[in-house]
Amino acid sequence: MKMDSELLHSPAVCLAEEEEADTSDWNLPLAFMKKRHSEKIEGSKALAQSWRMKDRMKTVSVALVLCLNVGVDPPDVVKTSPCARLECWIDPLSMSPQKALETIGANLQKQYENWQPRARYKQSLDPTVDEVKKLCTSLRRNAKEERVLFHYNGHGVPRPTVNGEIWVFNKNYTQYIPLSVYDLQTWMGSPSIFVYDCSNAGIIVKSFKQFALQREQELEVAAINPNHPLAQMPLPPSMKNCIQLAACEASELLPMNPDLPADLFTSCLTTPIKIALRWFCMQKSAKLVPGVTLDLIEKIPGRLNDRRTPLGELNWIFTAITDTIAWNVLPRDLFQKLFRQDLLVASLFRNFLLAERIMRSYNCTPVSSPRLPPTYMHAMWQAWDLAVDICLSQLPTIIEEGTAFRHSPFFAEQLTAFQVWLTMGVENRNPPEQLPIVLQVLLSQVHRLRALDLLGRFLDLGPWAVSLALSVGIFPYVLKLLQSSARELRPLLVFIWAKILAVDSSCQADLVKDNGHKYFLSVLADPYMPAEHRTMAVFILAVIVNSYTTGQEACLQGNLIAICLEQLSDPHPLLRQWVAICLGRIWQNFDSARWCGVRDSAHEKLYSLLSDPIPEVRCAAVFALGTFVGNSAERTDHSTTIDHNVAMMLAQLINDGSPVVRKELVVALSHLVVQYESNFCTVALQFMEEEKNYPVPSPANTLEPCNLTPVRDSPAIPRLRSVNSYTNIRAATTARNLNKSLQNLNLNEEGGPVTFSPGNLSTSSSASSTLGSPDNDEYILSFETIDKMRRVSSYSSLNSLIGVSFNSVYTQIWRVLLHLAADPFPEVSDLAMKVLNSIAYKALSLSLSPQATMNARPQRILDSGSLTQSAPASPTSKGAHIHQAGGSPPMPSASSSSLTNEVPKPPTRGGEQPPRDPLHPHAGRTGPHSHQFPRTRKMFDKGPSGSEQAGDDADDPGGHKAYMNANLSTGLCDWSAKYFAQPVMKIPEEHDVESQVRKEREWRFLRNARVRKQSQRITQRGVTRLDDQIFINRNPGVPSVVKFHPFNPCIAVADKDSICFWDWEKAERLDYFYNGNPRYTRITAMEYLNGHDYSLLLTATDDGALRIWKNFADQRNPEMVTAWQGLSDMLPTTRGQPSSSAHSLARRVSICLDRSKGQGGAGMVVDWEQETGLLMTSGDVRVIRIWDTEREMKVQDIPTGADSCVTCLSCDSQRSLIAAGLGDGSVRLYDRRMGANECRVMTYREHSSWVVKAHLQKQTDGKIISVSVDGDVRFFELRSPDSVNVLQTVKGLTALDIHPQANLFACGSMNQFIAVYNSNGDVISNIKYYDGFMGQRIGAISCLAFHPYWPHLAVGSNDYYMSIYSAEKRLR
Repeated sequence: MKMDSELLHSPAVCLAEEEEADTSDWNLPLAFMKKRHSEKIEGSKALAQSWRMKDRMKTVSVALVLCLNVGVDPPDVVKTSPCARLECWIDPLSMSPQKALETIGANLQKQYENWQPRARYKQSLDPTVDEVKKLCTSLRRNAKEERVLFHYNGHGVPRPTVNGEIWVFNKNYTQYIPLSVYDLQTWMGSPSIFVYDCSNAGIIVKSFKQFALQREQELEVAAINPNHPLAQMPLPPSMKNCIQLAACEASELLPMNPDLPADLFTSCLTTPIKIALRWFCMQKSAKLVPGVTLDLIEKIPGRLNDRRTPLGELNWIFTAITDTIAWNVLPRDLFQKLFRQDLLVASLFRNFLLAERIMRSYNCTPVSSPRLPPTYMHAMWQAWDLAVDICLSQLPTIIEEGTAFRHSPFFAEQLTAFQVWLTMGVENRNPPEQLPIVLQVLLSQVHRLRALDLLGRFLDLGPWAVSLALSVGIFPYVLKLLQSSARELRPLLVFIWAKILAVDSSCQADLVKDNGHKYFLSVLADPYMPAEHRTMAVFILAVIVNSYTTGQEACLQGNLIAICLEQLSDPHPLLRQWVAICLGRIWQNFDSARWCGVRDSAHEKLYSLLSDPIPEVRCAAVFALGTFVGNSAERTDHSTTIDHNVAMMLAQLINDGSPVVRKELVVALSHLVVQYESNFCTVALQFMEEEKNYPVPSPANTLEPCNLTPVRDSPAIPRLRSVNSYTNIRAATTARNLNKSLQNLNLNEEGGPVTFSPGNLSTSSSASSTLGSPDNDEYILSFETIDKMRRVSSYSSLNSLIGVSFNSVYTQIWRVLLHLAADPFPEVSDLAMKVLNSIAYKALSLSLSPQATMNARPQRILDSGSLTQSAPASPTSKGAHIHQAGGSPPMPSASSSSLTNEVPKPPTRGGEQPPRDPLHPHAGRTGPHSHQFPRTRKMFDKGPSGSEQAGDDADDPGGHKAYMNANLSTGLCDWSAKYFAQPVMKIPEEHDVESQVRKEREWRFLRNARVRKQSQRITQRGVTRLDDQIFINRNPGVPSVVKFHPFNPCIAVADKDSICFWDWEKAERLDYFYNGNPRYTRITAMEYLNGHDYSLLLTATDDGALRIWKNFADQRNPEMVTAWQGLSDMLPTTRGQPSSSAHSLARRVSICLDRSKGQGGAGMVVDWEQETGLLMTSGDVRVIRIWDTEREMKVQDIPTGADSCVTCLSCDSQRSLIAAGLGDGSVRLYDRRMGANECRVMTYREHSSWVVKAHLQKQTDGKIISVSVDGDVRFFELRSPDSVNVLQTVKGLTALDIHPQANLFACGSMNQFIAVYNSNGDVISNIKYYDGFMGQRIGAISCLAFHPYWPHLAVGSNDYYMSIYSAEKRLR
């Protein structure tokens, strides 16, 4: 027989064994794997936006200085014959010299005016030094800070000198006079641009730089030493912002080819198309275009600025190509400066690229400062040649026969190239060359739709793509397109704008200025628009109104609130979420929007979203309601009533399953606390007084039954003060009966009323101080104080002494915050601790010097509308505020009366003090500030305290508000906005067949299939013994729950409050971490979620809290994914009422169980259904609560119908059945498809004592197998009321598990042994001693569990040991 042991343990895949993963794994849903679980809830880091031109400029004045001296050649130039003669396309010898000079000047001005028609042009023809000085100084004076252009043509004077001089004339034209560039700099000032069209022009550029440097040094000397002679002189202007364009290098002469104009450089800069076409015709390749001559070129039809004509189209293509070359070659900041800052400079530099190409072909190298990299060989020039070729080849037929002009395919082809880049490329590569061309194409109606589509796809690649597009200059184009009424552009523009605003929200101002918000309002209001596009539109509007009053006002006038309210019930969840966020932002600190919302009953319409199936939508609704009550304008009775209503609705979310919702809830309530600060201070003082006066049982007063569990006090694990839950819960129950009248807050959505009783208040606390919250000593209210306050608050017999009515909204919200401060999720509890301590700090500072506070400025307190006072109600009015229906929140119609009692009365006039409760001197006193509080503060040094506002502080009514507001926000909105910045169209990694995530998943599923197949082979042969010890190790704590991972060789072992992970193959410890539950609670159940794939571990503690962990057992730090209060009011239990004969045994077992579990009670029991994502929870409660992990909310409460606790749960998703074993010995079967009253379909009462295990088999005809403490195993057919089989096993049973595949069950006894039985009831193994050298006796069994597939049994015992037994080796 083949040995299968290597099959059992080896993860290596034998090829023969490799099976296709069965499809079942692929179809299983995954729990808690959404973005909100895997990411930190915060916005993305803002990219530094460099695209916005901080200093846009205009060239407002142009000096045209022409030194031609027509007819007289300068002495240092020997001209060829024939030679280049044309200046500005005019032959100077064809008319009289003076006329030629004036005509050339006029022509040059016209050529420049094509590029900048609005500038002031001044010509200076054959000038003297004084004329140049006068011209330059007057232009600078008029231009002020703007740019001035100086164009110098020196074809009629000598070449520039190495001393930095250019030449002009004397008055009689008898001499050439040098003009120093240094003087020119002084007259021109900065910013300026200089164009030099003369031989050796590069010399001027060099001299210019030297003089500029000299000026900088002079400025520095003058700055350092004010007595220096330089400092006494007028300061020379800095030349930093000056640009120069020169026709050639310092040693080069201008080309003299007679076919070219003499001012070739000027022609390239001012008439680029004309010279480019001429140059094209002079190349050899032009012969390939027959019939095109230089004369024909002059006749090209059309105008440069009409893109539909041949000339206009060529000009457009030329602009696109030169822009593209520059964008691809230049550094980004230089591109911005030269090509986006100033229209004339941009045109000149585009044309300069052409000049470089043409003049280099004549051995002339144009020079610029700042210097550009060489561009004359760029590949895009070939596209230009092709476009010219296609255009010119049509010319003869167009001119002679009048045929229609065929438009160039250039733009369509470039868009195709861009599309290829988008579809074929990988992520990390150079940006697409064609981006500037896409920009140009937006101007053309023909290609606009396609260009917008491709642009949207590009922006979708991520924030880097948006930044690139903005730096190219896309912004003004897409802003202008919002004026288009074309419906087909709407989806594309909305998408593009959503992408832009997700990356740079500062564009909100530009949109409002250009009335762009109206475009998106119309898209949002259009019912025919698909939901995705309306979602983007509402996101854009949410950015426009975000902390921007002008935007809020504009959108309020555009009826945004009404439009949003209509879409709250849209089936698309992302739309619902953003509609709520948008509403929350429009009325944030904007009172007229809030009142508009009140008129439209916005808050009531938002209530429906508080029970939305999507947690993010619930979150957004809480955010919107939070900012709704967070407005700090004057309060009226009406607005206070609304605030109370909203507060009571929000309070219902206290046990929401999603921590993001509860975090948002704390922030929303903190807005309320800030508004009604004085009322909350009063409440806080009373709670603090009561906490002092009311003794809560301490651990010293109670003896644990038998403490076999030494408490670990290792310094690495921070601890909380131990509070013994058992005693508290007892104390609580008596109090519960006293306080039936206080059932005033419905905490669970559907079920009956749940009070804030110690039953649920002693339960949900979490060790927030151990998980990242500030140290207790920094807080006024420590975690323990808050915990005690929570318990005291509900069973206090001091109710009658409380000043503010005990049921007031403020008291209830304070209780909600106390509850949230003990939330199992650390971030929630930390936020709530901040709010509570902020108020406690305020309240204490008020109570320190009461009289002074009251007398200091009574007027201030009385006038402050934002801090209304509530006169304390008399003790008799207490009962009046119990809301109907056991605490459903007050709706305005039904119970407005009960609320109006709570509305703070307008304060009494004349500075008299409000009435005081004689027993509580602090109760009635309310005050907004902590005037006398010492200024040295440890924790709360954010924002000013009242003490700093001694005199006139009307500007800052908030005082301490700053601390709360500044600190409290959840980042939810910014985190949600990241969705729009990230790729939307990309296939998610998990769906991409080639991705690593997908490959890992395939590997896991193959492994799962292998484990199932091989284990099945073993179990089918039949297991005859199960006592081969394959693992033993001492656990750090007494094991209370063990759980095998279904497919990894990993086992989780929980003790009271920590979890240890072992690799049972390698016998090594993988991880050990603290679960974070409070000292007086213990872990009572564990489950692996998503065990088939990316495993998470769920732990349940006996205070009803559920925590879910990831990254355990793999060398990374375990992280809490989520945590929530699964059961809100755990009760103490009595272990069944056993018959007298079994009484003593049951008592011993009970003690033993207590001993093994730390304390009594069933704690919390859970069962997990991966197929449906449902989690069944129960325990020391009277219901089975079902949570939907997809929605993170409670979906059903099934009443157990029994008076004792639930000790185990087992469910079958195929049949929707749940079997529960109870402490009174009954086993009950529920059908969750039926209503609460008829869902219990069967009750079996054959056991006489506590049911240790009830197991519902998963097959269609599966039975229920149940076992009680007495050791009787009973098999029940679901349809018959009596058991079909009974087996008797060991007495004193403490733990039992049933193998789901192998028909085995194992019993652990307090009498220190384990018995393993087969389905006939035969003992196949009895284990009493550990294997090995000492062979010591096994301790009392505290827990045991079978592996779901392999025949392995894990056993934990009271002596800290954890061992695993398996079938004999020959079988394996």
